[in-house]
Amino acid sequence: MRIVLIHPNYHSGGAEIAGNWPPAWAAYLTGSLKQAGFHDVRFIDAMTNNLSDDALRAMLAVEDPDIVGATAITPSIYKAESVLRIAKELHPDAVTVLGGIHATFMYQQVLTEAPWIDAIVRGEGEEILLDLVRCIDERRWPADRHAINGLAFTDAGQIVATAAAPTVKDLDAINPDWSILEWDKYKYIPMNARVAIPNMARGCPFTCSFCSQWKFWRDYRIRDPRKVVDEIENLFKTHDVRFFILADEEPTINRKKFIQFCEELIARGLPKHIQWGINTRVTDILRDEAYLPLYRKAGLIHVSLGTEAAAQMKLDRFNKETKVADNKKAIRLLREAGIVVEAQFIVGLENETAETLEETYRMAMDWKPDLANWSMYTPWPFTELFRELSDKVEVFDFDKYNFVTPILKPEAMERGELLDRVMNNYRRFYMYKAFFSYPWSGSGQRRRYLLGCLKAFLKSGFERKFYDLGKVGYWGPQSRKKVDFHFDANRTAVPARAGEWVAAADGTRKAMARIPVSAMARGTNGERMDADHAAH
Repeated sequence: MRIVLIHPNYHSGGAEIAGNWPPAWAAYLTGSLKQAGFHDVRFIDAMTNNLSDDALRAMLAVEDPDIVGATAITPSIYKAESVLRIAKELHPDAVTVLGGIHATFMYQQVLTEAPWIDAIVRGEGEEILLDLVRCIDERRWPADRHAINGLAFTDAGQIVATAAAPTVKDLDAINPDWSILEWDKYKYIPMNARVAIPNMARGCPFTCSFCSQWKFWRDYRIRDPRKVVDEIENLFKTHDVRFFILADEEPTINRKKFIQFCEELIARGLPKHIQWGINTRVTDILRDEAYLPLYRKAGLIHVSLGTEAAAQMKLDRFNKETKVADNKKAIRLLREAGIVVEAQFIVGLENETAETLEETYRMAMDWKPDLANWSMYTPWPFTELFRELSDKVEVFDFDKYNFVTPILKPEAMERGELLDRVMNNYRRFYMYKAFFSYPWSGSGQRRRYLLGCLKAFLKSGFERKFYDLGKVGYWGPQSRKKVDFHFDANRTAVPARAGEWVAAADGTRKAMARIPVSAMARGTNGERMDADHAAH
């Protein structure tokens, strides 16, 4: 039983400007398969190696796979479909499998436009894929496919989705096989070091209207902090990983477990060798003010904050439980603790104007984050905000749903002007930082890290990779009216299919919506305190 896993070759000029990110999904799935006795697993990272279709075809031609699997987020879905089409053409008897968040919710459209895909894994892959592999290995495929929970497939011309599989309850039982990756390829430019993206928890109890992660993972589960540190220590000793970013949507949710994680890193002396970063919420930073020095001592050097918006109206629309003033305070606390802080702004909604974009710039300068990132609103087709804005979404070319392309056209400006205004924010912010901030940001790791971030930013700019500027033809303000985003107007969208899919956080949100406002005002603080004690 030979299994070939492929990471599609998709690039957008977004987060990848900081380096090459190791596809953690391949390590976690491979570990699960090998634990079950399926050791003949091959992984092809077409993205990191920038493989053309012809190069991928040549590599697959020498394989003799029983199963070919790929994954896809929304912007990489067409690349993933193409990968599996090549596999099916070369090996018609192999079972082609697609996983990931986009296929989970958009399986009907995916199977319609890519009929060469034999099965879609809906949800977390470790247990569902294993059930599928066993079925194929025991020659029960396709006869028994209806009995496997968590699949979608086409049968006699009809698209079928089996019952949703339960989420993986024992995350500590998963033993990822990181050796499947080509470690000399995964470099984080700011640290000039190998980078990994381990997983501490899955899921999120919050229901931000623009986010889809809480829907995909369905319920919140966290690993034993010692097991996570075991994994990180192994990555350092075996693969010389010296920087990692926790893959979690919000690793600080469970403060007790996060503190244990930090203390375990310190106890093993790992901060002498490894630095790391996280994404988290402003509210957690305010809550953990007294613990920030501990977090820094444990090696935490970069925190990306979901500040999201400069205007309170936007924060409320995104279901963010923060105020604008909270953002400024959280940034100050992190900087005082010696932690590099990045502020995230979501721009490009239908009510965006030149004035609101200028407001985000002024806020960034006033809040004084070390880094700032302006992300174009990307309307994931399976989120609440997408449904709210559906009459304003004109572009269904998912290849451009990448945080750097203006999918929505603001009512008061053209897309080219929106891009130009965002670039103007970047130019002014980082020019100020380059000349008046980073060179005098103290000494040691923090200063070196900031200069490394500047290097990554400048490198991507000179190469025209940042924000896909080279591809869209943007060369500065003089070109804003000539920018071409190359949207495929022939692409259309089919509504997302959730079916019996239920996310715990969604149930909580709907329940809270039924409670009178007066009762919520009386009970919120006490309920949160009780929940905090229960969790920690």
